[in-house]
Amino acid sequence: MRIVGVARAGGVDVATLSEDGTQVTVLCGLEEFWAEPEGHLGQEATGERLPLGAVTLVPPVLPDARVLCIGLNYLKHVAEGSYRDQELPEHPTLFARWTRSLTVGGAEVPVPANEDGLDWEGEIVAWVGRTLVDAEPDEALAAVVGYSVFNDITARRAQKLTSQWILGKNADRSGPLGPLVPASEVGDLRNGLRVRTRVNGETVQDGSTTEMVYHVGETLAHISRTMTLRPGDLLATGTPSGVGYARTPPWLLRPGDVVEVEVDRLGVLRNPIVGSEHRRP
Repeated sequence: MRIVGVARAGGVDVATLSEDGTQVTVLCGLEEFWAEPEGHLGQEATGERLPLGAVTLVPPVLPDARVLCIGLNYLKHVAEGSYRDQELPEHPTLFARWTRSLTVGGAEVPVPANEDGLDWEGEIVAWVGRTLVDAEPDEALAAVVGYSVFNDITARRAQKLTSQWILGKNADRSGPLGPLVPASEVGDLRNGLRVRTRVNGETVQDGSTTEMVYHVGETLAHISRTMTLRPGDLLATGTPSGVGYARTPPWLLRPGDVVEVEVDRLGVLRNPIVGSEHRRP
Protein backbone atom coordinates (compact mmCIF):
# COMPACT_ATOMS: atom_id res chain seq x y z
CA MET A 1 0.00 0.00 0.00
CA ARG A 2 1.20 3.50 -0.88
CA ILE A 3 -0.54 6.51 0.64
CA VAL A 4 -0.59 9.90 -1.06
CA GLY A 5 -2.34 13.24 -0.67
CA VAL A 6 -4.71 14.55 -3.32
CA ALA A 7 -5.54 18.26 -3.49
CA ARG A 8 -9.28 18.83 -3.92
CA ALA A 9 -11.53 21.86 -4.03
CA GLY A 10 -12.55 21.25 -0.41
CA GLY A 11 -9.07 20.50 0.90
CA VAL A 12 -6.80 17.46 0.86
CA ASP A 13 -7.91 13.85 0.70
CA VAL A 14 -5.77 10.81 1.48
CA ALA A 15 -5.72 8.15 -1.22
CA THR A 16 -4.00 4.91 -2.13
CA LEU A 17 -1.81 4.79 -5.21
CA SER A 18 -2.27 1.78 -7.49
CA GLU A 19 0.64 -0.62 -7.91
CA ASP A 20 1.23 0.52 -11.47
CA GLY A 21 1.09 4.17 -10.40
CA THR A 22 -1.65 5.10 -12.87
CA GLN A 23 -4.57 5.84 -10.54
CA VAL A 24 -5.55 6.76 -7.01
CA THR A 25 -8.45 5.61 -4.84
CA VAL A 26 -9.70 8.04 -2.22
CA LEU A 27 -9.56 6.71 1.33
CA CYS A 28 -10.77 9.65 3.44
CA GLY A 29 -10.08 13.28 4.30
CA LEU A 30 -6.66 14.32 5.60
CA GLU A 31 -7.75 15.15 9.15
CA GLU A 32 -9.92 12.04 9.32
CA PHE A 33 -6.95 9.89 8.30
CA TRP A 34 -4.61 11.29 10.96
CA ALA A 35 -7.32 11.00 13.65
CA GLU A 36 -6.95 7.21 13.34
CA PRO A 37 -4.13 6.36 10.92
CA GLU A 38 -3.63 2.75 11.99
CA GLY A 39 -7.29 1.98 11.44
CA HIS A 40 -7.33 3.53 7.97
CA LEU A 41 -4.15 1.71 6.95
CA GLY A 42 -5.84 -1.54 7.90
CA GLN A 43 -8.76 -1.10 5.53
CA GLU A 44 -9.19 -1.10 1.77
CA ALA A 45 -9.84 2.17 -0.01
CA THR A 46 -13.36 2.16 -1.45
CA GLY A 47 -13.80 5.81 -2.41
CA GLU A 48 -13.65 7.57 -5.73
CA ARG A 49 -11.13 6.14 -8.20
CA LEU A 50 -9.33 8.68 -10.39
CA PRO A 51 -6.59 8.55 -13.03
CA LEU A 52 -3.32 9.96 -11.75
CA GLY A 53 -3.22 12.51 -14.54
CA ALA A 54 -6.51 14.02 -13.37
CA VAL A 55 -5.36 14.86 -9.82
CA THR A 56 -2.76 17.00 -8.11
CA LEU A 57 -0.63 15.04 -5.66
CA VAL A 58 0.50 16.72 -2.45
CA PRO A 59 2.16 15.37 0.67
CA PRO A 60 -0.49 13.89 3.03
CA VAL A 61 0.79 16.19 5.78
CA LEU A 62 -1.29 18.12 8.29
CA PRO A 63 -0.64 21.88 8.12
CA ASP A 64 0.37 21.97 11.80
CA ALA A 65 2.54 18.84 11.69
CA ARG A 66 6.12 19.09 12.94
CA VAL A 67 8.84 18.00 10.52
CA LEU A 68 11.84 17.15 12.70
CA CYS A 69 15.13 16.11 11.11
CA ILE A 70 18.24 14.37 12.39
CA GLY A 71 21.53 15.82 11.21
CA LEU A 72 24.79 13.86 11.05
CA ASN A 73 23.20 10.45 11.56
CA TYR A 74 25.44 8.24 9.40
CA LEU A 75 29.04 7.83 10.54
CA LYS A 76 30.56 8.12 7.06
CA HIS A 77 28.55 11.29 6.43
CA VAL A 78 29.94 12.83 9.63
CA ALA A 79 33.46 11.88 8.52
CA GLU A 80 33.17 13.44 5.05
CA GLY A 81 32.10 16.93 6.11
CA SER A 82 33.21 19.86 8.22
CA TYR A 83 32.34 17.97 11.44
CA ARG A 84 34.88 15.20 10.89
CA ASP A 85 37.21 16.35 13.67
CA GLN A 86 34.49 16.70 16.30
CA GLU A 87 33.39 14.03 18.74
CA LEU A 88 30.07 12.39 18.03
CA PRO A 89 27.48 14.07 20.30
CA GLU A 90 25.62 12.00 22.87
CA HIS A 91 22.27 13.21 21.56
CA PRO A 92 21.10 13.67 17.98
CA THR A 93 21.46 17.05 16.32
CA LEU A 94 17.92 18.10 15.44
CA PHE A 95 16.61 20.79 13.15
CA ALA A 96 13.18 21.58 11.74
CA ARG A 97 11.47 22.02 8.42
CA TRP A 98 8.18 23.74 7.83
CA THR A 99 5.50 21.80 6.04
CA ARG A 100 5.47 24.44 3.29
CA SER A 101 8.94 23.30 2.21
CA LEU A 102 7.60 19.82 1.37
CA THR A 103 6.58 18.66 -2.09
CA VAL A 104 6.19 15.39 -3.98
CA GLY A 105 8.03 13.31 -6.54
CA GLY A 106 8.01 14.89 -9.99
CA ALA A 107 7.80 18.44 -8.66
CA GLU A 108 10.33 20.97 -9.94
CA VAL A 109 12.78 22.15 -7.27
CA PRO A 110 14.09 25.70 -7.91
CA VAL A 111 17.61 26.83 -7.08
CA PRO A 112 17.45 30.08 -5.04
CA ALA A 113 19.00 33.04 -6.85
CA ASN A 114 21.83 33.44 -4.34
CA GLU A 115 22.91 29.77 -4.40
CA ASP A 116 25.42 28.20 -6.82
CA GLY A 117 23.26 25.09 -6.70
CA LEU A 118 21.51 22.74 -4.30
CA ASP A 119 22.81 19.68 -2.48
CA TRP A 120 21.12 16.28 -2.33
CA GLU A 121 20.49 14.30 0.87
CA GLY A 122 18.64 11.07 0.21
CA GLU A 123 16.99 9.61 3.29
CA ILE A 124 13.93 8.10 4.96
CA VAL A 125 11.09 9.79 6.83
CA ALA A 126 9.20 8.06 9.67
CA TRP A 127 5.55 9.04 10.23
CA VAL A 128 4.25 9.20 13.82
CA GLY A 129 0.83 7.60 14.26
CA ARG A 130 0.15 7.93 18.00
CA THR A 131 0.58 10.62 20.64
CA LEU A 132 3.92 10.27 22.43
CA VAL A 133 4.73 11.84 25.80
CA ASP A 134 7.79 10.72 27.78
CA ALA A 135 7.88 7.57 25.67
CA GLU A 136 10.29 4.68 25.88
CA PRO A 137 12.15 3.74 22.67
CA ASP A 138 10.12 0.57 22.05
CA GLU A 139 6.85 2.47 22.56
CA ALA A 140 8.00 5.23 20.23
CA LEU A 141 9.03 2.81 17.50
CA ALA A 142 5.68 1.01 17.75
CA ALA A 143 3.97 4.37 17.19
CA VAL A 144 5.51 4.72 13.72
CA VAL A 145 2.80 3.95 11.15
CA GLY A 146 4.84 4.29 8.00
CA TYR A 147 7.93 5.41 6.14
CA SER A 148 8.62 7.43 3.00
CA VAL A 149 11.55 8.20 0.74
CA PHE A 150 12.71 11.77 1.31
CA ASN A 151 15.25 14.14 -0.22
CA ASP A 152 16.43 16.77 2.25
CA ILE A 153 17.60 19.08 -0.53
CA THR A 154 19.78 21.76 1.01
CA ALA A 155 20.77 25.32 0.14
CA ARG A 156 24.33 25.07 1.48
CA ARG A 157 25.24 28.74 1.27
CA ALA A 158 22.23 29.71 3.37
CA GLN A 159 22.82 26.79 5.73
CA LYS A 160 26.40 27.83 6.47
CA LEU A 161 25.78 31.54 7.01
CA THR A 162 25.19 30.85 10.72
CA SER A 163 25.35 27.97 13.19
CA GLN A 164 21.59 27.44 12.78
CA TRP A 165 20.57 25.37 9.74
CA ILE A 166 16.91 26.38 9.41
CA LEU A 167 17.23 28.74 6.43
CA GLY A 168 19.25 26.35 4.29
CA LYS A 169 16.83 23.53 5.03
CA ASN A 170 13.64 25.35 4.02
CA ALA A 171 14.15 26.59 0.48
CA ASP A 172 10.98 26.56 -1.63
CA ARG A 173 9.88 23.03 -2.60
CA SER A 174 13.18 21.62 -1.32
CA GLY A 175 11.69 18.67 0.57
CA PRO A 176 10.37 16.07 -1.91
CA LEU A 177 8.52 13.32 -0.08
CA GLY A 178 7.43 9.97 -1.46
CA PRO A 179 4.25 8.02 -0.68
CA LEU A 180 3.75 6.67 2.84
CA VAL A 181 4.35 2.91 3.00
CA PRO A 182 2.92 1.18 6.10
CA ALA A 183 5.51 0.22 8.70
CA SER A 184 4.28 -3.37 8.59
CA GLU A 185 5.51 -3.57 4.98
CA VAL A 186 8.88 -1.97 5.75
CA GLY A 187 10.09 -3.50 8.99
CA ASP A 188 12.72 -2.19 11.41
CA LEU A 189 15.26 0.14 9.82
CA ARG A 190 17.92 -1.38 12.08
CA ASN A 191 17.74 -4.51 9.93
CA GLY A 192 19.03 -2.53 6.98
CA LEU A 193 17.44 -0.77 4.02
CA ARG A 194 19.60 0.40 1.13
CA VAL A 195 19.47 4.15 0.46
CA ARG A 196 20.74 5.34 -2.93
CA THR A 197 20.81 8.74 -4.60
CA ARG A 198 21.47 9.33 -8.30
CA VAL A 199 22.14 12.56 -10.19
CA ASN A 200 21.48 12.34 -13.92
CA GLY A 201 21.66 8.57 -13.57
CA GLU A 202 25.00 8.50 -11.73
CA THR A 203 25.00 7.02 -8.22
CA VAL A 204 26.27 9.57 -5.70
CA GLN A 205 25.07 7.99 -2.43
CA ASP A 206 24.83 4.30 -1.58
CA GLY A 207 24.35 3.52 2.09
CA SER A 208 22.43 1.34 4.52
CA THR A 209 20.28 2.21 7.49
CA THR A 210 22.47 -0.17 9.53
CA GLU A 211 24.96 2.75 9.57
CA MET A 212 22.60 4.99 11.56
CA VAL A 213 23.95 6.39 14.83
CA TYR A 214 20.61 7.46 16.32
CA HIS A 215 17.70 5.15 15.61
CA VAL A 216 14.05 6.01 15.11
CA GLY A 217 12.63 4.74 18.40
CA GLU A 218 15.41 6.25 20.49
CA THR A 219 15.16 9.62 18.76
CA LEU A 220 11.38 9.89 18.96
CA ALA A 221 11.53 8.93 22.65
CA HIS A 222 14.20 11.60 23.22
CA ILE A 223 12.05 14.25 21.51
CA SER A 224 8.92 13.19 23.40
CA ARG A 225 10.55 14.05 26.72
CA THR A 226 10.50 17.72 25.71
CA MET A 227 7.64 18.10 23.24
CA THR A 228 4.52 16.04 22.70
CA LEU A 229 4.55 14.22 19.38
CA ARG A 230 1.19 13.78 17.68
CA PRO A 231 -0.17 11.70 14.81
CA GLY A 232 1.04 13.16 11.54
CA ASP A 233 4.39 14.45 12.83
CA LEU A 234 7.42 13.39 10.78
CA LEU A 235 11.01 12.44 11.55
CA ALA A 236 13.60 12.66 8.78
CA THR A 237 16.31 10.18 9.73
CA GLY A 238 19.45 11.61 8.12
CA THR A 239 21.53 10.92 5.04
CA PRO A 240 24.44 8.61 4.15
CA SER A 241 27.79 9.83 2.87
CA GLY A 242 28.22 11.14 -0.66
CA VAL A 243 26.71 14.63 -0.47
CA GLY A 244 27.84 17.16 -3.03
CA TYR A 245 29.46 19.87 -0.91
CA ALA A 246 31.98 17.42 0.59
CA ARG A 247 33.37 16.42 -2.82
CA THR A 248 36.51 17.83 -4.46
CA PRO A 249 35.54 19.89 -6.32
CA PRO A 250 32.06 20.38 -4.84
CA TRP A 251 29.20 19.08 -6.98
CA LEU A 252 25.83 20.78 -6.68
CA LEU A 253 22.47 20.34 -8.38
CA ARG A 254 21.87 22.91 -11.11
CA PRO A 255 18.98 23.66 -13.47
CA GLY A 256 18.50 20.78 -15.90
CA ASP A 257 19.70 18.12 -13.44
CA VAL A 258 17.48 15.30 -12.27
CA VAL A 259 17.93 13.82 -8.80
CA GLU A 260 16.53 10.46 -7.70
CA VAL A 261 16.43 8.79 -4.29
CA GLU A 262 15.71 5.07 -4.11
CA VAL A 263 15.10 3.13 -0.91
CA ASP A 264 14.38 -0.58 -0.57
CA ARG A 265 10.63 -1.27 -0.09
CA LEU A 266 9.81 2.43 -0.39
CA GLY A 267 10.40 3.13 -4.06
CA VAL A 268 12.01 5.88 -6.13
CA LEU A 269 11.61 9.64 -5.69
CA ARG A 270 12.55 11.67 -8.78
CA ASN A 271 12.71 15.48 -9.11
CA PRO A 272 14.00 17.87 -11.77
CA ILE A 273 16.01 20.94 -10.77
CA VAL A 274 15.03 24.30 -12.28
CA GLY A 275 16.18 27.90 -12.12
CA SER A 276 15.14 30.55 -9.61
CA GLU A 277 12.73 32.06 -12.12
CA HIS A 278 10.49 29.06 -11.46
CA ARG A 279 9.97 30.03 -7.83
CA ARG A 280 6.39 31.01 -7.21
CA PRO A 281 4.36 32.11 -4.16
